[in-house]
Amino acid sequence: MSKQIKIPDTEEAWESGDLGRDEAHVQRYEGNDERQINESLGLQPISIRLEKELLNDLKFIAQYHGMGYQPLIRQQLKRFVNAEMKQIAMALASEAKKNREAKKTAKAGPDDPPKQKKAA
Repeated sequence: MSKQIKIPDTEEAWESGDLGRDEAHVQRYEGNDERQINESLGLQPISIRLEKELLNDLKFIAQYHGMGYQPLIRQQLKRFVNAEMKQIAMALASEAKKNREAKKTAKAGPDDPPKQKKAA
C-alpha cells in the first residue's frame, strides 16, 4: 500500500499546480454553456472571412497586448462604431441646425428687413 503525501490546501499550492492537476481528479464536463455565456455577456457569435495575413497580424498584435485576437477585434470594432456614431450624430445635428436656420430665413422673407430689438 502506497502512502499519499498530504499537501496543505493553500492558495500557493493551487497556483503552482501541486493541487488540482492530478488526472485522478479530472472529470470531463459534457454540458454546453456557450449559449448561456453568450447571453449573459450580450454576445452574438458570427462568422467572418478575413485575409490570412490580416488575421495573423491581429493575432500578433493581440499576443503583444496579452489578449486573445477575438477580444482585440471586438475592442477595435467597438472603438470604430463609437467614433462613427459620434460623427453621424454631429453631422445630423449640423444638418438640423442648417434646416432650422433655413426655415427662419424663409419665414422672414427675402425682402423683409431684419428684426430689430425695441429699446426699453
